[in-house]
Amino acid sequence: MPELRTALTAPPGGVLTDEVGVITGDLELATTCEDGAVQVSIRYAGAAEWYRLSAADCTLHDPRDHDPLHNALAAVLDRP
Repeated sequence: MPELRTALTAPPGGVLTDEVGVITGDLELATTCEDGAVQVSIRYAGAAEWYRLSAADCTLHDPRDHDPLHNALAAVLDRP
């Protein structure tokens, strides 16, 4: 299961997670894709605990779209 990671700074208002609500500041985005099923997680930069990004998990018709999807999510979220 390939995993992609990107460091970013949360946009104004932060990023909504399922477990702890909104998080802000310097973050790390991770996506995994297994048989087209994408899971999206985020954490504070350097922290151990990951959180699920609310409403971000999806299923891709073609697993090769994992990289472009990850890059698009990172671009949308990295708006300091």
